[in-house]
Amino acid sequence: MLGILALVTVLVPMCNLLIPQASPLHISTFTMTLLGKYLCYALLAISVDLVWGYLGILSLGHGAFFALGGYAMGMYLMRQIGSRGVYGNPLLPDFMVFLNWQHLPWFWHGFQWFWFAMLMVVVVPGLLALVFGWFSFRSRVTGVYLSIMTQALTYALLLAFFRNEMGFGGNNGLTDFKDILGFSLQSDATRAGLFIASAMALGAGYLSCLYITRSRLGKLCTAIRDQEDRTRFIGYRVENAKLWVFTFSAILAGIAGALYVPQVGIINPTEFAPLGSIEIVIWVAMGGRATLYGAVVGALMVNYAKSYLTAAMPDAWLFALGALFVLVTLLLPQGITGLLRKKEVNK
Repeated sequence: MLGILALVTVLVPMCNLLIPQASPLHISTFTMTLLGKYLCYALLAISVDLVWGYLGILSLGHGAFFALGGYAMGMYLMRQIGSRGVYGNPLLPDFMVFLNWQHLPWFWHGFQWFWFAMLMVVVVPGLLALVFGWFSFRSRVTGVYLSIMTQALTYALLLAFFRNEMGFGGNNGLTDFKDILGFSLQSDATRAGLFIASAMALGAGYLSCLYITRSRLGKLCTAIRDQEDRTRFIGYRVENAKLWVFTFSAILAGIAGALYVPQVGIINPTEFAPLGSIEIVIWVAMGGRATLYGAVVGALMVNYAKSYLTAAMPDAWLFALGALFVLVTLLLPQGITGLLRKKEVNK
């Protein structure tokens, strides 16, 4: 998988920047941005597969960590607009001027610096996961009850971020970004750089998760998934293992959200929607749970199908996508990669 990813990382920007538009080998900036978005989704899917496939925690709230990372990046991008906004205020974003805010909220301070924003991309989702996991795992909440709690968490954040008083743009969210690190977001070169950054983050996230799953911690996670009570009886600190893996998974989701925002140009509360977190689980299930690379395959395949069907079947694409989910679940219970593994065993 890493070889294919490295090849794509090199070829896609080259085909966009170096090959003339008239050539059939040229890849448009729109297509490159769309592929970059898919790579962010793939990293998000890996983060879910780590906790669901190897730890047995069916998280229906990873969309919250993804959105929080996206909002941290969005706040940095909004601070970079300065006086180029509609209202020309050098300090306050346009939505704050529109709402007659007089001062920048305290939690927006520091986001004018890229390093601080990147720190918050990691700290905010990680801290939320750490606090949530500490209370949940030490209370020994498991199974469907934990899944419901994760979904309730993201729904609560959805309702909170919809409020204008929160200071995050309310229903409209954060948008109209201009540049990142001084480079225009409308530039093809900047778009190529974001694509490369997304590919590198996916590769690093995949290798990190692969290292965890093949380590002693990974074996412990598998034991917890299969026999949690027996693992605890042997003497392992089950709660600690679950907490740290869950927190690391949330950090990966936050990084995916931070890379997603400058490529799509907007972040709003709909990213917290519980339906989005359920869709991530579907990506993992269709690709193949507990494989990591299966999560990547599922995320890419489902999102490509979604993009294609919305254009080819605008009135019926939801039915077509739903039929695809049902067929894969019935015919390929171990996902698409499970079929490939079965062929290898037969050989």
